[in-house]
Amino acid sequence: MAFQGFPAGKVRMVPIPEPFFTELLPQVDHLGELQVILYALWYVSRMEAPIRFLAYQDFARDEVLMRTLGGPHQLEDALERAVQRGVFLRVLPEGKSLKEALYFLNTPRGRAAIEAIRRGEWHPESEPHPTVTLVVERPNIYRLYEDNIGPLTPLIADLLEEAEKTYPQTWIEEAFQIAVERNVRNWKYIQAILKSWQEEGRDGENRRSSEENRRRYVEGKYADFIEH
Repeated sequence: MAFQGFPAGKVRMVPIPEPFFTELLPQVDHLGELQVILYALWYVSRMEAPIRFLAYQDFARDEVLMRTLGGPHQLEDALERAVQRGVFLRVLPEGKSLKEALYFLNTPRGRAAIEAIRRGEWHPESEPHPTVTLVVERPNIYRLYEDNIGPLTPLIADLLEEAEKTYPQTWIEEAFQIAVERNVRNWKYIQAILKSWQEEGRDGENRRSSEENRRRYVEGKYADFIEH
């Protein structure tokens, strides 16, 4: 499926050091290596620990990343390439396999952490290590509007922002689905459905029959928003 574009509204940003673009990117010639580097940058940006690192299993347990790479062998190859290039600093506990290795970004903090480990002044297992995983996010209201109705305008964007604060995500998605099924690509129609659910309860909750729902959406008070 083609990329649908970056969504409107607030989107969390991932900080990437400028040398990644000016020095590192021109050198990287392997897609898997690039993927694990970008994944690590994303991962540590979401951590709050003072010393940030990834264990091998942090990469391996992420289903989205592993599906993208192709499997464990591809992951190990990509990590080895990133280590050899100097992007990652790897710590391998004595007597352990690569599947128990730790990976630090080659930054001043990463280098200081490696040195502290070598001197026996710090032990990674003493630090809490939160799990972070890639999640395929559900489409927000702006994406739903652009995909199903049309281009955003500043006025519509304000209305959508207010609706997103007012109604649950599942309601919004279902209301858009109803509008698409009825071929009523009109925000006022969707808004009327949401307002009705807020005042009267959702159809699934008050158990109206499907035929009654059909008539309600095309013949009742929603009819004013349908172009005949």
